Amino acid sequence: MTPRFSVWGITGIPEVEKGDDLVALIAEAAFAQAQAEPEFALQNGDILVVTSKIVSKSEGMQVPAAERERAIAEDTVRVVAERVHPGGVFRIVETRQGLVMAAAGIDMSNVPEGTALRLPLDPDASARALCAGLREMLGIEIGVIITDTIGRAWRVGQTDMAIGAAGLQLTDDLRGAVDANGRPLHVTQAVIADEIAGAADLVKGKTSKIPVAVVRGLGRYVRDLGAPGARTLTRTGDDDMFRFGSAEAYRIGYEAALAEMKNKQRQDQD
Repeated sequence: MTPRFSVWGITGIPEVEKGDDLVALIAEAAFAQAQAEPEFALQNGDILVVTSKIVSKSEGMQVPAAERERAIAEDTVRVVAERVHPGGVFRIVETRQGLVMAAAGIDMSNVPEGTALRLPLDPDASARALCAGLREMLGIEIGVIITDTIGRAWRVGQTDMAIGAAGLQLTDDLRGAVDANGRPLHVTQAVIADEIAGAADLVKGKTSKIPVAVVRGLGRYVRDLGAPGARTLTRTGDDDMFRFGSAEAYRIGYEAALAEMKNKQRQDQD
């Protein structure tokens, strides 16, 4: 059988506000879509890809635009890199959710005028609640991915990635297997969740007003609700080869050089 999968957007989801029931809104829109086009009826093995914006809106993560800088500071664990430009200071930071993003992921697009939007407080918990609710309401086994847009250090532009996930195998670990030519694979670990997130954004987009997409044909990755969340995809500690920003690297190098100089001075005195 020829490998394939399909992706489409769920239309008809209204503007989401604080306190809205996302499970009900998504289920109702999906049902209405299926009534008009039966081939789009949700089924076992489907994966729902949900933009973090509607999750944040429903969870009340809006802040006044005038307080954006304060919110960025509150959501920042450490500054990874920063650059001064005519409009201010551009910062790449590690967020309290464990993500490395520009401006702590706090966005002012697709929100009401004068408003900024923080990321969900715990995207994995949000994904689990959404996945559990939809499974119960629809009576089918689905997976859920919550996405946000991220830039890449060595690539132009942005793409979507998984910041929260539930009911899903996140990676396809091929280490120990062999390639098509029989050679052993030592480091290959495909991040399925991020690949799905990027594919789904091709139908969600940033201007279409379609915040949820369905991916069909990858049901082999759907798991129970106890599967690890997207936070486990973050490299931390010694696994992060680029942990230090330029300022931190300079400080650590300076302190190491100073300590070495003092140690040499003590040896000379002895």
